[in-house]
Amino acid sequence: MMMVNPLHDIATWRGRTGPSGIPSVCSAHPMVLEAAMRATLPTPLPLLIEATCNQVNQDGGYTGMTPSDFRAFAEVVAERVGFPKDRMILGGDHLGPNPWKSLPAEQAMAKAEVMIRAFAAAGFTKLHLDCSMGCAGEAPALDDTQTAARAARLAAVAEAALPGGDTPKPVYIIGTEVPIPGGAMEEIEALELTAPDAALETIRVHRAAFAASGLSDAFDRVVGVVVQPGVEFGNHNVVDYVSAAAQGLSKVLDDVPGIIFEAHSTDYQTREALTALVRDGFSILKVGPGLTFRMREALYGLDAIAEELFPGVRSVTLRQAMEQVMLADPANWDRYYEGTEAERALQRHFSYSDRIRYYWPDPRATGAANDLLSLLDGVVLPETLIGQYLGARYQSVRTGTQPAQARELVLAAVESLMQDYIAACVA
Repeated sequence: MMMVNPLHDIATWRGRTGPSGIPSVCSAHPMVLEAAMRATLPTPLPLLIEATCNQVNQDGGYTGMTPSDFRAFAEVVAERVGFPKDRMILGGDHLGPNPWKSLPAEQAMAKAEVMIRAFAAAGFTKLHLDCSMGCAGEAPALDDTQTAARAARLAAVAEAALPGGDTPKPVYIIGTEVPIPGGAMEEIEALELTAPDAALETIRVHRAAFAASGLSDAFDRVVGVVVQPGVEFGNHNVVDYVSAAAQGLSKVLDDVPGIIFEAHSTDYQTREALTALVRDGFSILKVGPGLTFRMREALYGLDAIAEELFPGVRSVTLRQAMEQVMLADPANWDRYYEGTEAERALQRHFSYSDRIRYYWPDPRATGAANDLLSLLDGVVLPETLIGQYLGARYQSVRTGTQPAQARELVLAAVESLMQDYIAACVA
């Protein structure tokens, strides 16, 4: 018997007791997923884990994983943590021609079809259709009609590839936001929110495109639209959510029963801002770079502690190893960071956009991180060094609620951010 998709009625959550929204964990790092599972386990929420088209695709993406590989990977982490697999929702984000947009449109769309077929067949049950980007010879951004037609084309492929059995049919997210996935490149002073009429037009045009393709049943499973509510981060700064400015956009939801808004780039928002977003109908809160940023902070703190406790034992520190890996393969950061060489070096490690996250799967990076954690394994770290290099964890260690152990401190750093999202969604 086919199960009901847990997100099928997310638009009604605000009007009943229990969660009003859900965090969307956009990461492929095992420690991030473990921390997210640990944080979510005692709550009433399912855990929504999403992979972007650049992370995971039929060619492996930057993680080296196909959709079926990613499912198996997430399930291994869940088994280790003791997180029930039936509470885990897998999603695909920005599914469209983006990884191949340098190709002519028909070639890029053909590859996008292969990708979404793989996501659907692997049982991913939340699919974000994003065909807004132009391909070779096209304008950088397509109009609503072209975008919707291509989204419907991909939905048809996904619907034909569903695994059946007890796997629920997928829900769909439509629409996109202006900045590139993972945050804007430049410093941001102000943002233009999605106009209410534009949000309604996106829905109208997609509904028409799905109907024209005989996909009205699939459109009934469109539960959300990506809009710009006024949140973003660049390399150097964060634009915070202002609820008063988004009220016109929020009121659109009164006219589209069954649909919520999905907010991308909510990384680095305060708990109060996240709570306001959910209250205003931005019920899916995407977070990715913020989680790996917290993980990197903790690992670099441990890196410094290791040098205090065991100076010179390692041939290379974690930070030195990461610098070597990024310099050897600059494709994922070089065109995104501006300024002097010193400024670019700082951004490589400490930018809000956290483009260092692309390098954690590299065997040299994985090896250096494992060497660090192995060196500190079993060591009760001095409270004074935790205060010096991992200050955010000091109080919990000092009061005895947090073990002064390396791996636990990394997981706790990521869990603390997840707690902000969980609190916002279950408030």
